[in-house]
Amino acid sequence: MTTQIDPSFWQAMRWRCIGPSRGGRVIAVAGDPNDVATFYFGAVAGGIWKTTDAGVTWLNVSDGFVKSASVGDLCVSPSDPNVIYAGMGESTIRIDVSHGDGVYKSSDAGHTWRHCGLADTRTIGKVRVHPKNPDRVYVAALAMPLAPTRSGASSARTMGARPGRRSSTSANGRAQWT
Repeated sequence: MTTQIDPSFWQAMRWRCIGPSRGGRVIAVAGDPNDVATFYFGAVAGGIWKTTDAGVTWLNVSDGFVKSASVGDLCVSPSDPNVIYAGMGESTIRIDVSHGDGVYKSSDAGHTWRHCGLADTRTIGKVRVHPKNPDRVYVAALAMPLAPTRSGASSARTMGARPGRRSSTSANGRAQWT
């Protein structure tokens, strides 16, 4: 049985943009676990954007802080929503992959950002923050697509007061961090 809808029902509806005017793809989306109206999105080549009114208005929060425009993933700390990590460089392999320059961290809900390292990885597919320690972050880095490299790895790293340092590369070529 098919339900018929009166066409006049749709006449009151109008199309409108509910996000920022932008072109391209969005790869990364993260939300504040304590505020249902606060979200962040990362564009493939447009930086990091934030809304605090459930998408009615958006503000670019990465300009002036982040050197790369390509965002691979975003993660808001479950234990401290003021802490946000951005892994730069898309990891979706396509003909036009945009690379990044590592991991950035904001400790003030996106108002400012600082570079934490992993600049030579070029493409970061996933960033996850430890559920109880906002300074402990897990990063899955693809490295430079279509090129031989030793920098790609899945790694855990503490990104507190200062950037971590690579301590060694294991026999399988994966970076190990301190």
